[in-house]
Amino acid sequence: ASPTEAVLSEREQEVLALLAEGLLYKEIGDRLGISVGTIKQHIHRIYGKLHVQNRTEAVNRYFGR
Repeated sequence: ASPTEAVLSEREQEVLALLAEGLLYKEIGDRLGISVGTIKQHIHRIYGKLHVQNRTEAVNRYFGR
């Protein structure tokens, strides 16, 4: 596992992977069986942990694109 992978929880990794596929928050929530509010909390934590401001930066940083 890369150092970045160790930073995110398994759930956060799932959320980020679905974000990377271009899914909307609601679609991610439906897929994972959690609310949009919960998705937003996960994303807020992901951005904080990866020190990024948006989806594109998070995906690029995490997946090394």
